[in-house]
Amino acid sequence: MTTQPRPTRPRTGRAERLRASPPLFRSPFLDRFTRVHPAVPAVLYGPPAVLLAALAAPRLGWAALAGHILLGYALWTLTEYWVHRALFHLTPRSARGRRLHWMVHGVHHDHPDDPRRLVMPPLAGLLLTGLPFAALHLALDGGAANAVAAGFTAGYVLYDELHFLLHRPSPPTALGRRLRRHHLRHHFQDDSRGFGVSCPYWDHVFGTAPKPPAPEPAAAGGAAAR
Repeated sequence: MTTQPRPTRPRTGRAERLRASPPLFRSPFLDRFTRVHPAVPAVLYGPPAVLLAALAAPRLGWAALAGHILLGYALWTLTEYWVHRALFHLTPRSARGRRLHWMVHGVHHDHPDDPRRLVMPPLAGLLLTGLPFAALHLALDGGAANAVAAGFTAGYVLYDELHFLLHRPSPPTALGRRLRRHHLRHHFQDDSRGFGVSCPYWDHVFGTAPKPPAPEPAAAGGAAAR
């Protein structure tokens, strides 16, 4: 006896809206560059981070190398927090500014489940890593600059890949589930709080930690009414 295939469950309207973000450009060619596979940041920026650390190691020694990499990572976390808070969530006054802001970050808040818009396009990643790289080489000698840049770039890759995973269902670890709750409160509870994605501790330092949801009122009679 043959069995009939189980009918697929139709996607709800809200789920479809959260996932299916619209084109940012009329040109399909240009719009293609706004949709990024989640592996792209690791492929493009992971090897340069390793190379920078390798170039710095002979000039610093292992202890100093580790310290400078950690410093670079710490600088990234502050950059992540403040770019998200001060740039991605500014309120432009002009219509053109609001349109640009929506293209940069607003579309992600309107459609947070689109898997091809959960990591930054390569050009945005290049700006976030290239400008600090140049500034570090103006402020520090080559070995120290490369090591700090390695930690900074590795932090960026970690942020981008973690952001993708936090928008996927059911992280496998307790830490992942905690970070996911923190980030989704930013999306669905209060977008003026919870700016740290990979670094939620800065929200506690700067007073922007998401507030826990209010407890639901108990039904009249409670369990006795059942």
